[in-house]
Amino acid sequence: MSASDARKPKPVLSAHLASAFRTLETESDGLAALAAAMADGLAAPFTAAVETIRAARGRVIVTGMGKSGHVARKIAATLASTGTPAFFVHAADASHGDLGMITSDDVMLALSWSGETEELKDLINYSRRFRIALIAVTVNLESTLGKAADIVLVLPSAREACPHNLAPTTSSLMQLALGDALAIALLESRGFTAVDFGVFHPRGQLGAALKFVRDVMHPGDAIPLIARAAPMSEAIVEMSAKGFGCVAVIEATGKLAGVITDGDLRRHMRADLLQAMVDDVMTASPKTVRPDQLASEALQILNASKITALIVVEADRPVGIVHFHDLLRAGVA
Repeated sequence: MSASDARKPKPVLSAHLASAFRTLETESDGLAALAAAMADGLAAPFTAAVETIRAARGRVIVTGMGKSGHVARKIAATLASTGTPAFFVHAADASHGDLGMITSDDVMLALSWSGETEELKDLINYSRRFRIALIAVTVNLESTLGKAADIVLVLPSAREACPHNLAPTTSSLMQLALGDALAIALLESRGFTAVDFGVFHPRGQLGAALKFVRDVMHPGDAIPLIARAAPMSEAIVEMSAKGFGCVAVIEATGKLAGVITDGDLRRHMRADLLQAMVDDVMTASPKTVRPDQLASEALQILNASKITALIVVEADRPVGIVHFHDLLRAGVA
């Protein structure tokens, strides 16, 4: 570093950025405390909570008030989308008829930082009366909620990111993280796959990425095909007619022998190319996909191999072709 560089004043963080860094550091400390608790006092009740939810014949009823209610709604959505039937019940609405949504087969997951949320009392009483399993998420084991629950997930005390230590920030993040931990533990314990995930996410980019190759491929007569020992003149006509920039070369049995691409044509360009046999130009053992593979897998193969189309095979026979543009139109890419 030169002397002139050393004399340059160091940039000073703006008040806004300094505030942002303090917030992130404070919330990071909260997550670190939660991870430490998970390795200690939270381990047994967390395991019990996962096993209780897994054994339930009904759904997970997630509830809370205020910021805890907002977090509870997101936890319910995450559980439902990852294979654990769940829905959110507003703690205040429960006392005005929504208790009827909850059955004795369900499990209740109640969030309250203090454990003394007034609106939760009717839900607590209902769960005790009808012997509905109650899992509490609170910082206070000795609270009304903590004492009533069958399982208590005690969150470690942590300072809010708010400078007055009032606005729920760190506490909300810790609740959300614990909810995510429950959802993923349940997902993994059930062997929930990407294919299962796609069932619940048929729309948007996630849904597109979880489509199968068979949903986006061109089948039947759309496949560019040429028989082995055919002249390259016929192969080029087939390539041009089908418009995918390649042609599949097949055996007499119908099995795939190789593929000829535009790149192969350029590499073998010579005066007698049209008279050459396809066997001399084709790429044997080309990259292929199956109809039951995810479209996102096809995209990975295309990107990794730096090609634009894949022959779709079943029992070594071409049954379709998928082009990069098909994946773009489907929203996969």
